[in-house]
Amino acid sequence: MTSRTVAVVGGGIIGCLIAREVISRSPDTPVVVFDRDGIGTGASRRSAGLHFPRGATERVRQMTAYSHDYYADLAAKHHALPIHSLGMTVVATHTAASLAQIYLDRAALTPTDAVPGLVQMPRGAGVWRGQGCHYADVPALAQAIARELRPRVTFREGVRVTAVEAAGSQVLLRLSTGETCTAGRVVLAPGPWLADPAWRDLVAPLHSRVKKVVAIHLEQEPRPDDGVVVFQDEDAFLLPLRHRGHWLFSYTHDEWDVDPDTVSSGLDDSVFAAAMPLLHRYSPALAERVVGGRMFCDAYSVDRQPQVRALDPAGRVIFAGSANGSGYRLAPAIAAEAVGLLALDGQTSQPPKEMSPA
Repeated sequence: MTSRTVAVVGGGIIGCLIAREVISRSPDTPVVVFDRDGIGTGASRRSAGLHFPRGATERVRQMTAYSHDYYADLAAKHHALPIHSLGMTVVATHTAASLAQIYLDRAALTPTDAVPGLVQMPRGAGVWRGQGCHYADVPALAQAIARELRPRVTFREGVRVTAVEAAGSQVLLRLSTGETCTAGRVVLAPGPWLADPAWRDLVAPLHSRVKKVVAIHLEQEPRPDDGVVVFQDEDAFLLPLRHRGHWLFSYTHDEWDVDPDTVSSGLDDSVFAAAMPLLHRYSPALAERVVGGRMFCDAYSVDRQPQVRALDPAGRVIFAGSANGSGYRLAPAIAAEAVGLLALDGQTSQPPKEMSPA
């Protein structure tokens, strides 16, 4: 590593897209990605991978639009990538005008009387059909991106960064291997590992918190034409995971300040106590098909917008994360913002180069 090297700490979908963005803008810049485990094995491994065109703030809507176009371009050019288009149904008590403030124009929401077969409508709710959705096998996609980048990017899997120290015009990285490496710039993309001692003090001023994220698996084979059903009022959704052969029910689980190193993959009574009443309300048939699920956590910002900013006065250490459970959905935009702060030699604003077919 040299003073020109960009080090990316975190090999999830955000970290991989940051590395890709660096190479696309400054092809001669050396890039090294560190991950304490393997590519796509942290929060990305447990991601539902749903992208839908909505955002609660203008910045998030812009980031959603950017990411939508980025993924659409990848999927159109490289059909082997694990990105799967979906139809969308939105169930809400909102008015059309209020939904228009949340969903992008490209969602093309249209009122309908047609209710998805597995869904039971609560009194007073309306139904809208929309478009612009997809879901991805996120760890597989992260690994596909890493595979493409390997001729130009070094991936150091199973190597933990134990200290990040800004030192004048350089940044020192101390590693679990006993090495000390030098980089010109570092991008921290740690997902929910905000409290890691290596950067805990650096990220503390962000005031982000870590929340548990839970989804239930439903043993029901999706049909080819099944789409995602979004329950807008409750910020929940039913997602047909076609590549796995079952449905997923995601809902808001309100448990904060959890440690990603101690969050068990084993579901407990509190998970089902929170999920089952809502699932019974909307889909009694699927509620009878609960077989398990997935559980992890993510970093959430105070204003529920991703955090992308310099952590030191010289701007050599950049934080990219606190994606509020939308790490996959907003990853391309987060990567573009982060790399835009790096002031790379010869950096251009050109879009990322194409991936070669997987």
